[in-house]
Amino acid sequence: MSDKVTASHILLMYQGSDRSTATRSKEDAQNLINDIKKRIDGGEEFAKLARQHSDCPSGKSGGDLGAFGRGQMVKAFEETAFGLPVGGTSGIVETGFGYHIIHRTG
Repeated sequence: MSDKVTASHILLMYQGSDRSTATRSKEDAQNLINDIKKRIDGGEEFAKLARQHSDCPSGKSGGDLGAFGRGQMVKAFEETAFGLPVGGTSGIVETGFGYHIIHRTG
């Protein structure tokens, strides 16, 4: 069991999500994240979509979060990231911050 992973993510925030300045509704965020997930599943580059759509500052670097250990991320995010195989991409994960798609890079 690994004690650290490296991952990238795409985060879509919405009005009322934690630390959000987004003006989109939760429904709009959900519709957009569903569309982004379909595009990833269809072969579009994760990092490109992160740069275009992610509300996280990491989006500027293709969603790269670097390495992190257990206890550093919110529970649902952590469980998903640690549960993915290297190179794997998650489904849509909801946290208090909004909707995420996570790609494990190491």
